[in-house]
Amino acid sequence: MDAQNVDMFLFANSKYLEDYQMPVIRERMLAMDEGHWRMLQYMQFNDPVIILIISLITGPLAIDRFIIGDVGLGVAKLLTCGGLGIWVLVDWIMIMGITRRKNTEKLMMSLY
Repeated sequence: MDAQNVDMFLFANSKYLEDYQMPVIRERMLAMDEGHWRMLQYMQFNDPVIILIISLITGPLAIDRFIIGDVGLGVAKLLTCGGLGIWVLVDWIMIMGITRRKNTEKLMMSLY
């Protein structure tokens, strides 16, 4: 794949992905054939800031966990009312990093 296209993709989507994974992602994207490029262009990532806002507003309803794909944890958070509030506080601190990790995992799965 063309290095310029890879760099533009990474620049445009860097806020959605984990920083320390960027060199690995770049290497794998450069090794891919051009047929995968169109698929990568249409990938949609969850915005960590939007997920944080949703988490702040909805708290114990676990909508943030459902959106990022943690259905099991979302059900557990919903049934325990956010772990009696403790889980909600922890999610407010960690949800942006969890969202970036999920986005990176999604991209890595499509690079294989």
